[in-house]
Amino acid sequence: MTAQLIGVGVGPGDPELITLKAARLIEEADVISFICNEKSQSQARKIARHILANKESKAEIPIVMPMSEDRRIANQAYDSAAQKIQQTIEAGKTVVFLCEGDPLFFGSFAYLLERLKNSVSCQVVPGISSVHAAASSLLQPLTMLKESFCVVSGRHDENLLIDALNKHDSVVIMKAGRSRQRILKAIDIAKRTEDAQYLEYLGREGEYIQNDISLLKEENGPYFSLFVVTRKKRDFS
Repeated sequence: MTAQLIGVGVGPGDPELITLKAARLIEEADVISFICNEKSQSQARKIARHILANKESKAEIPIVMPMSEDRRIANQAYDSAAQKIQQTIEAGKTVVFLCEGDPLFFGSFAYLLERLKNSVSCQVVPGISSVHAAASSLLQPLTMLKESFCVVSGRHDENLLIDALNKHDSVVIMKAGRSRQRILKAIDIAKRTEDAQYLEYLGREGEYIQNDISLLKEENGPYFSLFVVTRKKRDFS
């Protein structure tokens, strides 16, 4: 196999949700790469730990991502990592990048792909997203028949969130985290409070589901959190 960069989705948190193909490629990789914090802690690597534990120690290219809203800092980290990954691939080694959820759905892998797709061979293995994991946990279909479905980031402004909630039957609001209070306000203005449910840390330690969002504390939530808004009355005929 030609040395290449492979973006692998490891799912939302439960290690058993890693696909067979993803597991095989992780095992076969010469080098693994992943996002981590300044303490070298990586959620994606933690999800894949059982697969990595079954094989001899692999070389790693960690991408240290400081907790900062400054995109320039993130871009510098991706630029540096892309250079190291390209050099590794040119040396004949395949690099597997571990990405939470799906690599191309709000996935960090997209930033590396944009930098490297014209320079090295690339492949993407889809993963189960937190959107689908949330629907499974809630035992609720995301959309049925003629219902409309929308996914938005909590980082959007209040007006856009309200517009999405008014226009669509089902809305998933990703990356709630620091925007949680603003999202709650938008849901209230759109009169969708009774339709909404809140989830965080799906499939991993600290999982929390709140079916009554009026009970949420007036504080920010963790990065790995989202709202699922679906109509209470639905036509299944």
